[in-house]
Amino acid sequence: MSEMYGKGILKGLGVSLKRFIETYLDDIAWIGKRYRTPEGIAHRSGKDARGIFTVQYPEEKLPVPEEFRVIPFLIYDEGPNGEKNLRCTSCGICPKVCPPQCIWIVRSSDPITGRPIPDPAEFYIDADICMNCGLCAEYCPFDAIKMDHDYELSSFGRNILDKEKLSKPAKYYETIRPVNAAKEKEARAAKEAARASAKAE
Repeated sequence: MSEMYGKGILKGLGVSLKRFIETYLDDIAWIGKRYRTPEGIAHRSGKDARGIFTVQYPEEKLPVPEEFRVIPFLIYDEGPNGEKNLRCTSCGICPKVCPPQCIWIVRSSDPITGRPIPDPAEFYIDADICMNCGLCAEYCPFDAIKMDHDYELSSFGRNILDKEKLSKPAKYYETIRPVNAAKEKEARAAKEAARASAKAE
């Protein structure tokens, strides 16, 4: 029995030694390109990687897929004078569909008439409760709320994000999710064209 245990230990040490040597051989083959470059990260993530292939986080970060989702954010369109036109109309669908109930909205109203205005006075998301399911973005009828790629959210206090922290331009969304943004743009253009032709008739 002791012989068998001894062989197992030697095999394990052999694997470690092999990885150790292969790491240096791969470093020499990829001299200056294996770390902190997109090509180096792709190589170490691929099937042909040899030796130690861990990513040196936080200096290096793995590229995330387009459908990767973390905390929701609010989209605003930039006006001709640089004004932020938030797409959110404070309809209240996102808080209703949110499973952990981490979204809450304070609606704004006209001071004269007292009627609601389609613009949220306050919009909060408790990032510590959010389960990153994406239902808020899926159910939003105005494409006003989308899922972000930013996963570095650690802090010493509560992560309650307000309207200012959550608001990001439509251009930002187009950079992190180009395929989805293009499809949505096409769908909106088709809808507007259909409305225009219906009005003309």
